[in-house]
Amino acid sequence: MATPRKVFGHLSPDTDTVCCAILWAWYLNTHAKMPALAYRLGELNKETRFVLDRWQVPHPALLESVSAEDEVTIVDTNNPQELFENINDAKIIEIIDHHKLVGGLKSEAPIMMTIRPLASTASVIHDLMAPAATVLPTEMAGLMLSCILSDTLEFRSPTTTPYDKEIATKLALQLGVNMTTYANEMFAAKSDVSEYSGAALITLDSKVFPVGEKNIRVSVLETTTPETVLARKDELVSAIKANLAAEKGTDDVLMFIVDILKEEATVLVYNDLTKQIIKASFNVDVSGETVVLPGIVSRKKQIVPALKI
Repeated sequence: MATPRKVFGHLSPDTDTVCCAILWAWYLNTHAKMPALAYRLGELNKETRFVLDRWQVPHPALLESVSAEDEVTIVDTNNPQELFENINDAKIIEIIDHHKLVGGLKSEAPIMMTIRPLASTASVIHDLMAPAATVLPTEMAGLMLSCILSDTLEFRSPTTTPYDKEIATKLALQLGVNMTTYANEMFAAKSDVSEYSGAALITLDSKVFPVGEKNIRVSVLETTTPETVLARKDELVSAIKANLAAEKGTDDVLMFIVDILKEEATVLVYNDLTKQIIKASFNVDVSGETVVLPGIVSRKKQIVPALKI
């Protein structure tokens, strides 16, 4: 029997990356007749746990490393900084993503690579599965719907396309689910961060990007109760400073608390560099310890493209 292909997404996993790994592994096993196993590259956040439990899907195993013997499919990223340091040692067979092309991944032979400008990798996978996507079992349809609602913040994000809405509407109809009610349940699970330390919140949904000559970690926390997070501001700033002391190659951390319902972000500005970046990037006053950015909800489309020093 062939060794199963490993299917996984990025570090600091979110709902889209975890559920897409499960969706694609399911498809490879059932339709491509190719043994495959889905993995996660970190602890599951509370929204993802809620989604998996809601649709009665087992939590994927934690993958801690890859080797030259591993055949892998990467979903929801093509950025080597979001993967294992030795990711290029593995045999990369395919990449399925919805982010911009970064570069840096290598393969021994030509691969299948699909990147489409959609709000969720699940929407890309929906296309790749056709016609199997029209007859998904309940649990797989539930995961696919969850990915789209999560990554679009129930269509509030500017990354949302009409096609994402079309897929989600069909899936919700198949499942007999009210999208708003279900999305609110997902966001409520995501918003309960009481069990997380400040250090955990910093890295829960976090990626490093070059800004000028600096490497900046951009952390995003999406919530319907931003006041509960902002009440821990001092703890978060202390955790950021500890993170910077321990993490090589990162010059600073920008922490954005996204209010899903008000569709705005509050960013912590706690030193000269963060104040400089936020002032230059968003043309706002930075006299206080926090800055509210109305209409800003998407790291991919609104935050990272704007960052400058």
